[in-house]
Amino acid sequence: MQRNAPDFSLGGKVTLVTGASRGIGRACALACAAAGSDIVLGVRDVAASAGLVAEIESAGRKVLPVKLDIPNKAHIAQAVDGALATFGRIDVLVNNVGVAPGNLAELVEEKDLDEILDVNIKGTFLMTQAVGRHMIKRNRGRIINISSQAGTVALRGEAIYCMSKAAINHLTRCLAAEWARYDVTVNAVSPTFIHTDGTAPFLADADNRKATLAHIPLGRIGETDDVVGAVVFLASPAASLITGANLLVDGGWSVA
Repeated sequence: MQRNAPDFSLGGKVTLVTGASRGIGRACALACAAAGSDIVLGVRDVAASAGLVAEIESAGRKVLPVKLDIPNKAHIAQAVDGALATFGRIDVLVNNVGVAPGNLAELVEEKDLDEILDVNIKGTFLMTQAVGRHMIKRNRGRIINISSQAGTVALRGEAIYCMSKAAINHLTRCLAAEWARYDVTVNAVSPTFIHTDGTAPFLADADNRKATLAHIPLGRIGETDDVVGAVVFLASPAASLITGANLLVDGGWSVA
């Protein structure tokens, strides 16, 4: 019996990626473009994104950089309006923005608590709400939250960050249940430590690297390519029956 091959293409789609200037966000934007999607880049500094814009355009895709300082609600509204004015729709939202100023719980300062909760929880919700309203009207959409293994396992010195990512995981499930009737799927991708500019100082320390690898059964630190495969899959038609899932890209940390 002949069967159709699964469709992992994002051809003809428009994907908005927050925190797209570097690290996982940048890699997600490039991977979605390579899969055929036009891209809206949510960045703090539009001028500084010129290199990334050129790279996406060289792949034959259209790209729009928009100023986005989450959780600034005005920036979110302007970014979404700009995307809709240029492309007419947003098919995929990748919520990548997040902060993680670590400290032992007894030493956490209120300003750090406020920043983590504002950006990671409030910002993610407001961004998702703004795009979700548009997707609900169209009766289709794919939302992917970049969470973290920190929402599943306990990390010393990261209590507030862990709490925020656990909240994102449950928000993912709640929105998946609410919006399924509109054919809007909501899923999360939860990476372990990934080689990025942000993790480089921590991983450059030999003791930190050794301690981290001791938790990862597959025996290596992740690369952004490990994360973007999961993102493209969840954005693609191949994952059309998947919603409310949290896909752990953690090398086995959470099950060891």
